[in-house]
Amino acid sequence: MQTITQYMSAEHQHCDSLFADAETAAASDDLAAAQASFAAFHLEMEQHLSKEETILFPAFEQATGSRGGPTSVMRMEHGQMRELFAEMKAALDAGDTATYAGLSETLLILMQQHNMKEEQMLYPMADRALREPGGIIGQMSEKK
Repeated sequence: MQTITQYMSAEHQHCDSLFADAETAAASDDLAAAQASFAAFHLEMEQHLSKEETILFPAFEQATGSRGGPTSVMRMEHGQMRELFAEMKAALDAGDTATYAGLSETLLILMQQHNMKEEQMLYPMADRALREPGGIIGQMSEKK
C-alpha cells in the first residue's frame, strides 16, 4: 500500500518538473512557453496545496489533537508561495522574464525547504498518526 509520504512526494516531483519547464522557457525568453508552463505548474501546485489544506492537514490535526505545530507552519509557507505565484504571473503578463527569473529563484528555495520539511517530517508523522492513510490518499486522489 502506498504511503502518504510516497503519494505526496510524487506530487512534489511532478510539480518540480513543471516548475523547471517554466524556468527553462523563461530563461530562453520564450514568453508564450513560459506563460503556458507556469500556468500548468501553478494549477498543479494549487491542487496540491488544496489537498493538503482541505484533506491531509485537517485529518492530521484531528488525529493528533493539535492545530498548531507543523500544519500551521506549512499553511504559512503556502501563503508565501501563493504571494510569489501572483508576482511571477504578473511578471510574465508584463513580459518581464528577468523579474520572473528572480522570483523563481526565491520560490525554488522556499519550495525546496518546504518540501523537505513535509517529506522528512510531516508526511511520515501523518503516516504514523492516521489509522487509514489509504483512505486519505483515496480522498486526495479524487480531488482536483
